[in-house]
Amino acid sequence: MHRRISIAATAAALAVLAAGTNAAAVGDTPRPKPNQRVEYFTEPGGHPHHTTVPAPRTPPRPLLPSVKGDGDVTPVVENGPVGSKLDIVFVGDGYTASEQDAFHAAVRAKWERMSAVEPYASYRKLFNVWAVDAVSRDSGVSGDPAQGVVKNTALGSGFYCDGIERLLCVDTAKVESYAAKAPAADLVVVLSHSTKYGGAGYNDVVSKVGYDGIATASSDNDRSDQILVHESGHSLGKLADEYQYDEYGTYTGPEPADVNTSTLTAERMTAQRAKWYRWIGRTSPDGGTVGAYEGGGYYPKGLFRPTADSLMRSLGREFNLPGREAMIAGFYRHATPLSAVPGQGTSVGRGERVGVRPGSATTEVRWYVDGREAVAARGRTSVVPRSLGVPADGRQHVLSARGTDRTDAVRDPELARRLIAEVAWRVVR
Repeated sequence: MHRRISIAATAAALAVLAAGTNAAAVGDTPRPKPNQRVEYFTEPGGHPHHTTVPAPRTPPRPLLPSVKGDGDVTPVVENGPVGSKLDIVFVGDGYTASEQDAFHAAVRAKWERMSAVEPYASYRKLFNVWAVDAVSRDSGVSGDPAQGVVKNTALGSGFYCDGIERLLCVDTAKVESYAAKAPAADLVVVLSHSTKYGGAGYNDVVSKVGYDGIATASSDNDRSDQILVHESGHSLGKLADEYQYDEYGTYTGPEPADVNTSTLTAERMTAQRAKWYRWIGRTSPDGGTVGAYEGGGYYPKGLFRPTADSLMRSLGREFNLPGREAMIAGFYRHATPLSAVPGQGTSVGRGERVGVRPGSATTEVRWYVDGREAVAARGRTSVVPRSLGVPADGRQHVLSARGTDRTDAVRDPELARRLIAEVAWRVVR
């Protein structure tokens, strides 16, 4: 994505960032810091903006390694085994040892609001949610309520990053060290202990753990959850921003790789059967009709977006239809339509109940005995092998279940073919 490079960070912003990093030893030769690109949000319903901030210089290390509870992991939502679900990891900052219960409550509240937005709402059962405790010396975060306030916290959260009041930065190296404590991390969210509106999206972070980006948000601001959903549009949906800056002028480059920006008009897109042509003319949940609206990918001219004003353009909106499809594709990069209980490949008895956990209400379940469908069991989420006709002949038989997500939110046939999963058990007694 194209990003704007900001003027060097102000001294106050550097002081905020320094609260979460280690100072260089006396006599060290100063070295230039690398930069990280971040997206930020100045108001709940406005367009996002971009800038760069200094990246952490030092390797991560626990802030308070001797404090009981630091780094503890708590399952908040468990829908299935790691590897079959998309694992979201929340890490708290600005919570003292006695405030970790408040952090857990904030995680539950934020997940409730995030998962109320489509397509999260239709795919709640695809997610596991974990809370990782990071114990801070001080309660709250730097820059709250005023620029001069400095707090000593586990992840160095601070407003006024780069001199921008609503830009809520963290030490991403320390975030990585805490996120790694969870069983898996596909999406990482930092909840900074504050009621002040703000947040940030780090979408070019290279993670050894494997997640694609980090989103930050105020824990107790009831409008900051939209920041998290927008940022997941980048990290999970691989969606481009659909807003523009006047100074970018006219785009003259090649066709973008992003699924939600294009150099093609609606007519040319349809003629070439390209990008979101399958959705053109359909009423979109963010309002209006899917077409090709000029302005997107930061350029006011030369690039088109699918709808007038989706969540990837303004907070407080919905994903448009092409965006929803991209998000579902992102969910299924990490999760499968079906998980098994007991686990895949387990040996079970003829009288033992086995089950599956579909990822959504649109997932159709079919059962098979030695490859032949047990039609009467279609749609069930649990069965007893004996009731499906598995014989008591002393031989090993295979019981399997296939889940196919038949959602109407996916129109791409190639993607639809990936929304199928099969699990199996050995029936041995």
